[in-house]
Amino acid sequence: SEAEELERVLPVIRALAAELTIPLSIDTTKAGVAEAALAAGATWVNDVSACSVDGRMLSVVAEHGARVVLMHSQGGPQEMQTSPTYENPTEEVGHFLRSRAAACLEAGVGPDQILIDPGIGFGKRLEHNLALMRELPTLRSLGLPVLVGVSRKSFIGHVTGSEDPALWREGAPDDEPSGRMGGTAAALSA
Repeated sequence: SEAEELERVLPVIRALAAELTIPLSIDTTKAGVAEAALAAGATWVNDVSACSVDGRMLSVVAEHGARVVLMHSQGGPQEMQTSPTYENPTEEVGHFLRSRAAACLEAGVGPDQILIDPGIGFGKRLEHNLALMRELPTLRSLGLPVLVGVSRKSFIGHVTGSEDPALWREGAPDDEPSGRMGGTAAALSA
């Protein structure tokens, strides 16, 4: 709930804002949470719905002059990995992000405040993630900074083979995210 989210994040944001000078981000789809977090010291809003779930989110971002990360996701958390389908992942993700960026601009968010995120692992199969990684220059052509969250994601394990128990490093945990650091570093260099 919004109340529970606020209870969890506001003390952390306040404490970090009092100690740090780096930008702080709130990861939420709720405008009320974003608004309170921005008032408490956050300066970025990272919205996995690209500000499409809560109708007030764009006005909150605009009013606070916050930076906003618009992420693509196909479906909600409960069903996004059930059967994601795309004819052309890069084209479809690019179209969605372009339309959401246009909505931001229309709401008064400045172009220098907008970042886009293709949503690696969010409603995407291995082949979709790989296509998006391979075609990042196409997304960069939208003229907005591209944020790509790949750290230890399961697609890296599928590519590197660390999802295969026979290839797990001795002492690594059973789910093997720690074995994906090399793949993470390679993906980040794309």
